[in-house]
Amino acid sequence: MKFLQTFDLYPFLDTLVAFVAAFVLGTLIGAERQYRQRTAGLRTNVLVAVGAAAFVDLGQRVAGTSEAVRVISYVVSGIGFLGAGVIMKEGMNVRGLNTAATLWCSAAVGCCAGTNMIAEATLLTTFVLAGNTLLRPLVNMINRIPIDDRATEATYEVSIISDRAAMPQMRDLLVERLEEANYPVSDVEIADRGDETVEIVATLVSTAVNPHEIEAVTAFLEKQKGVSNATWDGSID
Repeated sequence: MKFLQTFDLYPFLDTLVAFVAAFVLGTLIGAERQYRQRTAGLRTNVLVAVGAAAFVDLGQRVAGTSEAVRVISYVVSGIGFLGAGVIMKEGMNVRGLNTAATLWCSAAVGCCAGTNMIAEATLLTTFVLAGNTLLRPLVNMINRIPIDDRATEATYEVSIISDRAAMPQMRDLLVERLEEANYPVSDVEIADRGDETVEIVATLVSTAVNPHEIEAVTAFLEKQKGVSNATWDGSID
């Protein structure tokens, strides 16, 4: 029988230890995810860890360490497809990134176990659990801190709606006032908004602004003859 020819007790015991370690450590990671009611919970993380351990162990048993390294590279890329399945986009929000990252780490734990690096797999599991639990209060604290517009990197634009006849003068005045406020302009675009009106949009070089300074510029421009509206906006990069 082929089984009797390929069966070797000591390598088999190594495989057993690797699978048990991957199962236990994957259970620890998955239990935390299950408690948080995440899409990829207990069973998914266990299967990812055990599956990664099985593939790596198989490669190592069949063709040695070099083949195990190649199998690990395939596991790293392949787990990305599984992680993509738990990422969901709801409007402007993206959910599931942390769960996908946890699956990625579970695969890494399995790879360590599959190469019989049980201590390293245990250490990695500890860091994964710490990242998902101990860092949560810090994340909540940071999220409660109000955003300072002056410290936010974004692309800022100042736009004015003016009469077509006043466009050249208003364009120069817009750039002049912004530069006087120490906000140099990187680009100016003109767009038609009707038969007699145009929109002048100036993109700032700065990635952070003081809202009061920009509002002072738009308030001044809005008072100019031929200008019907002046606004500014910022899109976070």
